[in-house]
Amino acid sequence: MTKIVITGAAGNIGTKLRRHFENLGWDLRLLDAKHGSDTAIRVADLAEWDDAWVAEFRDADAVIHLAANPSPKTDWASAQRLNLDLTLNVYEAAVRQGARRMVFASSNWVVAGHRFEDWPLTTDVEPYPVNPYGVSKLVGERLGRSYSDRWGLSVICFRIGYCQRGDNQPGAPMGWGLWGQQMWLSDRDLCQGFEKAVLAPADLRFAVLNLMSRNDGMRWDLDATRNAIGYEPIDHFAPEGSDAMRGQTASALRARRLIEAAEGFIQDQRW
Repeated sequence: MTKIVITGAAGNIGTKLRRHFENLGWDLRLLDAKHGSDTAIRVADLAEWDDAWVAEFRDADAVIHLAANPSPKTDWASAQRLNLDLTLNVYEAAVRQGARRMVFASSNWVVAGHRFEDWPLTTDVEPYPVNPYGVSKLVGERLGRSYSDRWGLSVICFRIGYCQRGDNQPGAPMGWGLWGQQMWLSDRDLCQGFEKAVLAPADLRFAVLNLMSRNDGMRWDLDATRNAIGYEPIDHFAPEGSDAMRGQTASALRARRLIEAAEGFIQDQRW
């Protein structure tokens, strides 16, 4: 039986993956900082090393690492503890306990600074995070590369699209303009992607892959995801633009350019 550890199991994505994996009959070890009334979830502070929760990782076929502060507005203090220290602990636990693979929930915020360009977003473009959250996810990817190279852990990092809580219906209320709509990820495609990541060949040692549905006008390249794990998106959405949305995008672009100019000025000064 396939043994899976899910960190952040009580969250949005964790809940959806858990339901899907249970239908497959997989053996699940569920960890979260809270569980509500769900006693199947083991409460653990993964930012603090504890042999009690580390033991749950023993001989896992895959660790699905979702636990983090998921907000793009997270500050550095929270990102340091919940997205950096915690992630390092999870990688270390996976290696020490003989887990076969780690599937790390990265984010499109790793490349959010490229939002206003018009060329395809492959996963080998230069990173451009614009907030602590995006930086923390980039570090999580690079930790994956390091643990794969040094310890032989198979690591797949998904730059996950926009998967909303609840019924996850796409449309203008999603926010983040056309960028947000174009990166919509349906629940079915989410579950397909993670299932295929778990079952991917053992010789897949490290990969950073885009994961979103097949949406009109999207810039995210899915060829690497298809080639690496056989992912083929099922669902499709045609984003709904508007004059107001285009105006908001133009305003955001002007603000981004001002920030870039200010950063360049500061870097050129002697202090």
